[in-house]
Amino acid sequence: MIHVKKLDIFIAKQFGVLFVGAFFICQFVLMMQFLWKYVNELIGKGLSVEVLAQFFGYMALILVPQALPLAILLSALITFGNLGESSELTAIKAAGISLMQAFRSLIVIVVFISLGSFYFQNVVGPNANMSFARLLMSMKQKSPELEIPEGIFYDGIPQCNLYVQKKNVETGMLYGIMIYRMTDSYEDAAIILADSGMLQSTAEKKHLVLSLYDGEWFENMKSQEFAGSASVPYRRETFVRKKIVLDFDADFNVADAGALSNNSRGKSISQIRHDIDSLTHVYDSIGRAFYHDMRRVSWALPAFSTKDSLRAVKMASTKSFNIDTVYNRMPEEKKLEAVNYAMGQVRSAISDLDFKGMITSDGDRIIRQHRIEEINKFTVALSCLLFFFIGAPLGAIIRKGGLGVPVIISVLVFIVYYIFDNMGYRMARGGMWTVWFGKGIALAVLSPLAVFFTYKANNDSVVFNIDMYRNLLMRLLGLRLKRHVSFKDVIIETPRYDHDVEVLERISAEISEYSRSHNLLFAPNVINVFFRYSPDNSIAVISEELEEVIEDLSNTRDPKILTELSHYPFMAVKAHTRPFERKWLNIAAALVVPVGIFLYIRMWRFRLRLYRDLRAVRHSNSVIVRRIRQMKFEGLRR
Repeated sequence: MIHVKKLDIFIAKQFGVLFVGAFFICQFVLMMQFLWKYVNELIGKGLSVEVLAQFFGYMALILVPQALPLAILLSALITFGNLGESSELTAIKAAGISLMQAFRSLIVIVVFISLGSFYFQNVVGPNANMSFARLLMSMKQKSPELEIPEGIFYDGIPQCNLYVQKKNVETGMLYGIMIYRMTDSYEDAAIILADSGMLQSTAEKKHLVLSLYDGEWFENMKSQEFAGSASVPYRRETFVRKKIVLDFDADFNVADAGALSNNSRGKSISQIRHDIDSLTHVYDSIGRAFYHDMRRVSWALPAFSTKDSLRAVKMASTKSFNIDTVYNRMPEEKKLEAVNYAMGQVRSAISDLDFKGMITSDGDRIIRQHRIEEINKFTVALSCLLFFFIGAPLGAIIRKGGLGVPVIISVLVFIVYYIFDNMGYRMARGGMWTVWFGKGIALAVLSPLAVFFTYKANNDSVVFNIDMYRNLLMRLLGLRLKRHVSFKDVIIETPRYDHDVEVLERISAEISEYSRSHNLLFAPNVINVFFRYSPDNSIAVISEELEEVIEDLSNTRDPKILTELSHYPFMAVKAHTRPFERKWLNIAAALVVPVGIFLYIRMWRFRLRLYRDLRAVRHSNSVIVRRIRQMKFEGLRR
C-alpha cells in the first residue's frame, strides 16, 4: 500500500504540472478564438486600458468552464503517454498494479475539478457573463458611426432612424442615406434623403456631425407656426451639402442591466428555475387571454329574438338546406359584399394569429434558452470526467508523450465534441429537439468511446492496429490479397510429387462433384440463408488440402510450378453459406431489411466468386499435374 500511495502522489504531480500548463494554453487559444467575434467592438473606439482589462478579464472568466475539459484531455494524454513512452507504465503493470489503480488519484482530482467547474458556472460565471454583457453593450453604444449596418434601419442615435444602402469601411463614406428624424412626435417628423454622407464624432464626444451631399429635406410643419396655413403643409429643401449636428454622448458609460433581464447565462440555477416559473406563468396567462379573446369573438352567442331562434331551429332541422344554394340566390353586389367581408375576416384573423404567434414563440424561445443553460451547467461539468476517461486510456494505449500526437488527438476529440454539442444546442434552441436531448447528445456520442478506450487500455488490448482494421475492412468488402510464391534459396525437404499429384487429382474430382450438386451461379434461398442454415464443410476440406499441397510444392525448383502456384486464389470457405456464425445474428439481420439485403447480395457475390475460384483451382491443378508428369518422364529418359 505504501508503494501505491507513492505512485498516486507521483502520477498526481505529473498530471498537475501538465494540467496547469495545458489550462493556460487552452484558455489562451479559446480567448483568441472568442476575440475575433468582438474585434469590431474594440477597434477604433478609443477605449481606455482599464476598460480593455475588464473586457479581457470577463472573457477569461467566461471561458474557464470550456478550457477545463480540453485541458484535462490534453494533460491526461500527455501524462500517460509519457509514462508509456518511458516504460514506466510497463513497470507499474509488472508490479501488479492495474491501470484503474493508476487512475485512482487522478479520478479523485478530476472529480474535484468537475465540482469546481459546476460551482464556477453557478456562482462566478453568471456574474461574469452579466458584467461582460453590460460592458459589451456600453462599448457598442460608444461610437455608433462604426455600428451602422447596411440595408436596415439603425436606431442607435437618439431621435433618429438611419438607413444606409452601402458603406465604405475604409473611407467612412455612407451611400444611399435615408433619415427619419423625430423631435417631439411622429407628427412633426423630418425625412432626409441624400446621395452620400459621413458621420463623425466631435472632439468633446458630446455630438455627432452628419455631413450630407446631394439630397432633399422634407419636414412636416403641423406643430410649427405654419400649421394653421393650408397652403404650406410642409417644408421641402434641396441641398448640395449640408451638416446636421446630433446630440449624442459618446463617452464611455456602463449600460443599465435592465435590458439584460432575459440573459440566461447571467443567472444561477436557482435564478433560472425561478425565472422559468415566472415566465411560464406569464405566458400561460397570455395564452389564456388569447383563448378567451378567440372564444369571445368566434364562439360568442349574440342575443336573438324568439322569432329568429325559431327560424334558426327550423332551418337547422331541414335536410335540404344548403349554404351554397342561399349564396347563389343572392344578388351580385351582395355576393361581392359577402366575399369581401369573409376575406377581411380571414385577413384579420391571420394578422392577429401572426402577432400572437410572434409573442408566444418569443416566450418559448426565452424559456428554452433558460432550460438549455440550466442543463449546460451539468453537461460541462460532466464533460471533464468524460474527457479524462478518453484521454488517460488513449495515452496508455498510444504511449506517445510530448506535444505531438497528444495535441492532434485532443483537437480531433474536442472538434467532434464541439460539433455535436453545437448542433444539439442549435436544434434545442430552435425547438426542433427537446432540450435534454440536444444538450446531452455530445456526451451520449462520446461516452461509449470513453468506455471502449478504458476497457481496451485496462486489458492491454490493441486498438490502433492498422493491419487489424485493414483486414476487417477487406473481409467486409470481400477484398483479398494475391498469392505470391517465391523461389527458396535453401530447400530442406523436396516435394512429394507423387502424393501431390494424387491429392490434386482428388481435389479436381471433388470440385467437379461439388459444382454438380451446388448451383453457385443461382441466387441462394433466403430462408436457408437466414433461418435454416445447413453447414457446408466441403469447401473447407478442399481449401485445407490444397494449402498443404501448395506448401509442399513451394519447395520445388521448377519455375513453371512456382509460377502456377501463384495463380491459386485464397478461398473464403464460409462467406458463401451465411452472413454470421451465430443463428440469432442471421435472424436479426433478416429482420432489419436494409442490412439483410446488403448481406444477402454480399453472400451471392461470394458464391459467384467461389465459382470462379473453383474453376481457377481445377485449371491450375491440371497444369501442375501435367508438369510433374513431364518432369518425371524427362527424368526416366535420362
